[in-house]
Amino acid sequence: MKSKETTKVAGFLSGLPLFSKLGPVDLARVAASTTVLRVARGKLVFRRGDPCAGFHAVVVGRVKLALASSQGIEKVLAIVEAGHSFGEGLIFLDRPHIVNAQALGDSVLLHVPSDVVFNALDAEPRFARRMLLSMSLQLQGLLQDMASNSFDSGTQRVVSFLLRNHRDNDGNRFALPASKTVVASRLSLTPEHFSRILHDLVNHQLIDVSGRIITVVDAAALAAYSHEHH
Repeated sequence: MKSKETTKVAGFLSGLPLFSKLGPVDLARVAASTTVLRVARGKLVFRRGDPCAGFHAVVVGRVKLALASSQGIEKVLAIVEAGHSFGEGLIFLDRPHIVNAQALGDSVLLHVPSDVVFNALDAEPRFARRMLLSMSLQLQGLLQDMASNSFDSGTQRVVSFLLRNHRDNDGNRFALPASKTVVASRLSLTPEHFSRILHDLVNHQLIDVSGRIITVVDAAALAAYSHEHH
C-alpha cells in the first residue's frame, strides 16, 4: 500500500474504538497490512461459508449482513453503517463466515487481517478490553433485537426504528438506510406488513413518507402512539 493511502487508512482506523488508543507506530503498522476494498452496490463482500481471515470496517456506504434459507428467504440481521465494523468475533473461532455480507450502495471497506489483530492484542493489553467491549455491544444489540421481536408488536418495532433514526439525524427528515424490503426484514416483518404500518402512521399524521424519505411530524406523539399499540 502506498504511504499516502496508508496515512488515510490509519486516519480512519484511529476513529474506530478498537484502534483509537493505539500509538502512531502501531497504527501505521496496522494500516500497512490493511486492504482497501471497493465494492459496487449489490455485490457480495463475502458469502456464508467463505473463509474468515479478518474483520471489515465500513468507510463509505452500508453493508447488509443476512442469512438466506434454501428457499431464498432472507433474514437481515444488521445494516452496518460507515464508521462501524463487523466480523470481529469470528476471527477467534477460526471458522468460515456464518452470514452473507452485501453492499447496499457503492462502498469502500477496510479488511484488517486476523494476524494484525492478534499482534495488536500482544502489543497493547488495553486493545483486548476494547475488542471485548466491541463484541459485547454487538451481542447486546442482538439480544435487544431478540427481545423486541419476541415481545414488541410490529408497530412498536417500526416506531422504535423510526425514532432511533430520527435521533441519529439532524432534523426530522431522513432516508431509510436501505430499501423498504430490507428494512422490513431487519425488523422481522413482511414488506406488506411494514408498508401497512407506515401507511397507518401517515394516516395518523405522525410521519410523512416519500419513497425512502421519512419525515417525523411529531416525535413525542409517535412515541405515545407506540405505547398505545403494545
